[in-house]
Amino acid sequence: MSERAPKRSKYSAGILAYRLREGVLEVFLVHPGGPYWASKDEGAWSIPKGEYGPDEEALAAAQREFQEETGLPLAGRFMALPAVRQASGKQVLAWAVEAPNLDPAQVRSNCFALEWPPRSGVQREFPEVDRAGWFAVTEAERKLIAGQRALLQSLRDRLESA
Repeated sequence: MSERAPKRSKYSAGILAYRLREGVLEVFLVHPGGPYWASKDEGAWSIPKGEYGPDEEALAAAQREFQEETGLPLAGRFMALPAVRQASGKQVLAWAVEAPNLDPAQVRSNCFALEWPPRSGVQREFPEVDRAGWFAVTEAERKLIAGQRALLQSLRDRLESA
């Protein structure tokens, strides 16, 4: 799939890594870093993803974003999932890949700068992702932001038809 982001649209591309552990389907999710997300858990987690521009292919962007947000290597057969739209209107293109050996304890995220506290004039750096974990799909349905939950059913459907 060589989809490119249309100009002037908010598109993100991401990876939904999965594994089967003792017959249970688990997915790898990340928790956003920074002060706004620090005390949020259910409905706050995400797949590793990020925006991409009109001159970048979506799958390449998804792989880049995974590397930037986790610092973990990722390889395998990438399966395109149907796009989802988040409450913000941003469309997320995602690919699933089996990656049973990802270790959440090894996640090392890139950072972003933010004025914190607000209007203080002080710029602080925060990790884009402050933690990661493997979750059974039933738990992932509670952890994921609402706009990405449909990806879980799409993954189940793809795996059942394979």
